Amino acid sequence: MADNKKTDDYAINMSDLGEPSKRAPSPMRPPQRHNPVTENAMIAILSYCGSSILMTVTNKYVLSGVDFNLNFFLLCVQSVVCVVAIQTCKTAGVITYRDFNTEEAKKWFPISLLLIGMIYTGSKALKFLSIPVYTIFKNLTIILIAYGEVLWFGGSVTSMTLFSFGLMVVSSIIAAWADIRHALGSFGGEASSGATDAISTLNSGYLWMLFNCFCSAAYLLGMRKRMKLTNFKDFDTMYYNNLLTIPILLVASLFVEDWSSANIMKNFPPDQRNSIILAMVISGLCSVFISYSSAWCVRVTSSTTYSMVGALNKLPIAISGLIFFDAPVNFGSVSAIFVGFVSGIVYAVAKIQASSKPKEVLPTHVPVSASTQSARDSLR
Repeated sequence: MADNKKTDDYAINMSDLGEPSKRAPSPMRPPQRHNPVTENAMIAILSYCGSSILMTVTNKYVLSGVDFNLNFFLLCVQSVVCVVAIQTCKTAGVITYRDFNTEEAKKWFPISLLLIGMIYTGSKALKFLSIPVYTIFKNLTIILIAYGEVLWFGGSVTSMTLFSFGLMVVSSIIAAWADIRHALGSFGGEASSGATDAISTLNSGYLWMLFNCFCSAAYLLGMRKRMKLTNFKDFDTMYYNNLLTIPILLVASLFVEDWSSANIMKNFPPDQRNSIILAMVISGLCSVFISYSSAWCVRVTSSTTYSMVGALNKLPIAISGLIFFDAPVNFGSVSAIFVGFVSGIVYAVAKIQASSKPKEVLPTHVPVSASTQSARDSLR
């Protein structure tokens, strides 16, 4: 009977209705108020760029101290600050993320280990290398990720993408050549002990940078596979990443690093102690704001604009190293920054063109959170 009623045609004779009944008017919905600040695309872009620059500069400030060697402690402080910040925001109702779950933590724990490898090797590389050179060499991680996606996720590499990879390699070679040439020139040639120490420092930085590229690629590729099991969102990823790394970093700092009073005085000299601790806290807060501003940027602009911002953001980060620190400013360093900047733009354009092509098959792409996309774009 129900199916027959659904298929019946009903006709209503308006003359049988009589006079229209009087009913109370529907309540008016209050108009939605749009915050002009949170809907401003330019403010979102500037916030994302500014937080990225501030985090890099504060990390370099702490690590460039005289013989600073408490890297695990620095990373632990940043993780604690990040967890406290997002928990405070959740309590205030600003953000939401899922509560801690033991099963989900077990699934995500391997990713947290890879994250520790990435941020630790990155901190060691940033200690020995200048910000422009560090930023340029970071682009090489994109090549590893691209071919990792080809092997494990069925991705593809276009001719324009290959061209951008070539530019990334060329910019890294120019940066290394300019760095070594400046080191030799500053100490009067290869024979001096100062030049030998400078080259040894650079070689250590390049080695840590190599480790960081592989660790970063392994972390991002592993996180992409693991997100299929957990379906984490933005702040879920940030919460578990930082929470699970705190005990590991704390134990590593207590048992591996030197906590003698003499070493503490060397890492935190009295005249710089407050500023170093403040820089640690700011860098932890910046990691929260980078994640928020990246999601904000995607929401008020577009994925295309966000990709270009990620590519263009490398230029001000590299320039910040020239302004705030004693990074050499010469033809080689400027050329390396320019070529690396162009390679980022070419890579972003290649991604945009690839994403705009019509798909003939069902998509197999796994959605990623904005914080993951921010990390990927930071490698451009």
